[in-house]
Amino acid sequence: MLDAFDLTGLSSSARSPAFAFDPAPLPPARRLLQMVDELDYGILLLNDDGQVCQANRAARRELDDSHPLQLHGNELRPRHAHDLLPLRDALTSAAQRGLRRLLCLGDDELRVTLAVVPLAALPGEAGRCVMLVLGKRQICEELTVEWFARAYGLTLAETAVVKGLCADLTPNEIAVRQGVGLATIRTQIGSIRAKTRSPSIRALVRQVAMLPPLVSALQGLAPLPVPARARPAAGARTAEPRTALAA
Repeated sequence: MLDAFDLTGLSSSARSPAFAFDPAPLPPARRLLQMVDELDYGILLLNDDGQVCQANRAARRELDDSHPLQLHGNELRPRHAHDLLPLRDALTSAAQRGLRRLLCLGDDELRVTLAVVPLAALPGEAGRCVMLVLGKRQICEELTVEWFARAYGLTLAETAVVKGLCADLTPNEIAVRQGVGLATIRTQIGSIRAKTRSPSIRALVRQVAMLPPLVSALQGLAPLPVPARARPAAGARTAEPRTALAA
């Protein structure tokens, strides 16, 4: 799998057939998909043709115009040309040799780390699938911080301070953003630490960073369809699949 890479994209005749849904997936499978959609970490599944066949809500939200990875239909492409070879090597190592890897893509402040995880082939599959877990670009989602603030009885002003600290802002920068004096922010930080029993700002940020993530119930994104291509029977000989990665 993943021996050959088409750097210009697949022609229309080489693409997978139209997407289609399984009309009646088993309840446990449906529940599992629901669980994955509620995770606040982007997860992508590449099939043994190297095409994206599943992506949870967080992944589709993360893969925006500034992310180092781009999703075009069911093709995963790096935004920058210099990321093409590292991505190709990581996917090839996972698919052919079963190697896990942490991969850094992008530039400067837009740099993102992702985990490349090989999955064992299931009966009837020609090769391994590969799972990509996208690293977060911020410590915690705003919704999680807001629920944290509500749990500890923080005021709206104190909640804004927590969000600023988690965004790596200094107390002075938070004061400028909020339009108040530095003394006010320091007082609010003291109140936050007392309510949350945090001995320091570092401990407070660590506490927030370790929260179980919450995603909004209003994120009504449709699930990514699965390519409707015939799977070969177990033991059947198949042509070497390709991955469509374009710079």
